[in-house]
Amino acid sequence: MISMSSTPVMDGPELATLRNYVGGRWIEPDAQATLDSLDPTSGETVARVPLSGSGDVDAAVRAARAAFPAWRETSPLVRARALMRLQQELRAHQDEIAALVTHDMGKTLDDAKAEVGRGIESVEAAIAAPHLLKGENLERVARGVDVHMLRQPVGVVAAITPFNFPAMIPLWFLPFALACGNAFILKPSEQDPTPAARIMEIIDSIDAFPPGIVNLVHGAHDAVDGLLDHPGVDAISFVGSAATARYVATRATGNGKRVQALGGAKNSIVVMPDARPELMVEGVIGSAFGAAGQRCLAGSVAVLVGSDAEQQRSLELILQRARELTVGAGDRPDTDVGPVVSAASRERLEREIEQAASQGELVLDGRRDPGAGGADVGPTILDRLPEESAALREELFGPVLSVVRVPHLQAAIDWTNESRYGNAAVIFTSSGGSAQTFRANVEAGMIGVNIGVPAPAAWFPFSGWKDSIDGDLHANGRDAVEFYTRKKVVTERW
Repeated sequence: MISMSSTPVMDGPELATLRNYVGGRWIEPDAQATLDSLDPTSGETVARVPLSGSGDVDAAVRAARAAFPAWRETSPLVRARALMRLQQELRAHQDEIAALVTHDMGKTLDDAKAEVGRGIESVEAAIAAPHLLKGENLERVARGVDVHMLRQPVGVVAAITPFNFPAMIPLWFLPFALACGNAFILKPSEQDPTPAARIMEIIDSIDAFPPGIVNLVHGAHDAVDGLLDHPGVDAISFVGSAATARYVATRATGNGKRVQALGGAKNSIVVMPDARPELMVEGVIGSAFGAAGQRCLAGSVAVLVGSDAEQQRSLELILQRARELTVGAGDRPDTDVGPVVSAASRERLEREIEQAASQGELVLDGRRDPGAGGADVGPTILDRLPEESAALREELFGPVLSVVRVPHLQAAIDWTNESRYGNAAVIFTSSGGSAQTFRANVEAGMIGVNIGVPAPAAWFPFSGWKDSIDGDLHANGRDAVEFYTRKKVVTERW
């Protein structure tokens, strides 16, 4: 179903080449260079990805700008109805899109289905955006003078999305941008672009979306820079590493664009001595090793609180469960931890594990036969690391959990707040007082209490702090409407 070229691009077996979606048509990009998107389980080629350049970006921007005026004038109710149809079609194809996520990115089918489901929830939330698009007014601010505040769309907005949620994160941005009356361009990750391409095919089948209001451009660095530099793009939404988020924000704002750039994370899971053992263990394991640790809400530091004996008891419970996890192909029902996204990612993680092991204690070693795709790495636990260790301070983006031991809750809060990141923080405890102290004083935007992955519902913002975001408006919820609209204040006398 995914729109690809049937023309062989190299000798040997025919390889499918993805196409861009511009102006309501699937078109061959001008790009000559391509790269292979590989199944991380088998190593087989999923698709050939064109590396679009500035000319391809310009074509998408021109199409979006041409479509924008009529979409802006379309009733918010009509726009919401179009999103209702999209929600229905995505729900009907949820299993199919999830299978593409597993095939192209590697996560387990259960994780992939949950990802697509969360993306659909964002569409459902955006359907209610007309309520949030209402303005304000104040009569008689002076004799015969009234003031009105209106919300109007920004214009053409582009989203640059990461590999770890190839279906959900495009659906964070697309529905809210459209509900607010904007035209939209998506540049998905070149590592696993087929779920985004399938979503675009579904949009193409819905006649409620006029040609050009939604566009797709495949590519890598050149396509990103093309969007950041193009004068016809008014706003950029981005999710990725902290370093790339800073690059995107700096270059785009330098070109006068509005930017929301969500970056990396190093999330702490605080384990109190009074935590319920089963709830704590499943929460820590799911957070650290679910999706092979490749999510910005993954808990990658377990902060064990209490006496030496209490800390060790918590660690033994976590370690026992981690040893039981099955590493394998994402489409196998017994797999708990699928491969990471690529062989290169696995090689990088193994270097990080080797470095950390030389500094501390390797409690559980996940290094193994990398499998046919070269991307298998299992749950890894590190203990007694020096405070400056990268495994404690930087985002490794894999199934690696580092352990910190502290005597009391305040020390756990202090440790967590020393991080330059502020995406999420979690506590497991049976004490309401401990939970209240933690959530009040931890410097992170998303807090979990007895929940391993504190992912907010789509009606709330994905609310990272500090180096986990560049900008001040987040994805989803009211923040999305704020970002995708501009306020206009009218003062009038009659």
